[in-house]
Amino acid sequence: MSGKIKKITTPLTKEKLKGLMAGDTVYIRGSIYTGRDAAHQRLIETLKRGEELPIDLKDQIIYYVGPAPAKPGQIIGSAGPTTSYRMDDLTLPLLKLGLSGMIGKGSRGEQVIEGMKKYGAVYFAAIGGAGALIADSIKESQIVAYEDLGTEAIRKLKVEDFPVIVVIDSQGNNLYVSEREKYKR
Repeated sequence: MSGKIKKITTPLTKEKLKGLMAGDTVYIRGSIYTGRDAAHQRLIETLKRGEELPIDLKDQIIYYVGPAPAKPGQIIGSAGPTTSYRMDDLTLPLLKLGLSGMIGKGSRGEQVIEGMKKYGAVYFAAIGGAGALIADSIKESQIVAYEDLGTEAIRKLKVEDFPVIVVIDSQGNNLYVSEREKYKR
C-alpha cells in the first residue's frame, strides 16, 4: 500500500474527493454523521414515502458506527466501525442524493462501487478494534435523528484528525483487490 497523508475539512465536496486516492491516509476535521443498519432502513423508508430526510446528505460523510454509551466526563464511548456490507442494499439512494463519503470496515459490493463511480464518492476504512482511540478524535456528539434507536440513532459528530484510509476511491480503485493481487503466487 502506498499513498499520501492528507488532511480534509468537511463538507467533502466532489472537488475534494477527486484528490483522494486508494491508499491515502486521511485525517478528517469537521462534521460527520453516524448511521448503521436501522438508521439506513429508516432513511430509505422516508425516501420511499416521498418525504424529506432529517439530514441533508449532500457532500457529507456517514460513519457506520453505533458508539458505546459515554462514561461520565466523556463526549462519546468507544466508537469503532461497523461492517459496511450490511448497508450495501441501502446505499445507492443515498449516493444519488450526494452522499460523498462512507467510513466503515470490510469490503463493499460491486453495486456500491459502481454507484460511487457514477455519483462521486469514496469509501474510507477505520481501524476495527480501535474504537476507544477513534473516540479521542470526536470532540462533540449530538443526536440529530431517530433518538429512539439508542446507539443506532443518527448523530452529528464534530471531529478533529479523525484517522481513516481511502480503501475505494471515486474511480473505483480498491485496496482490498489491489493489495491482495500483490501477494498471489
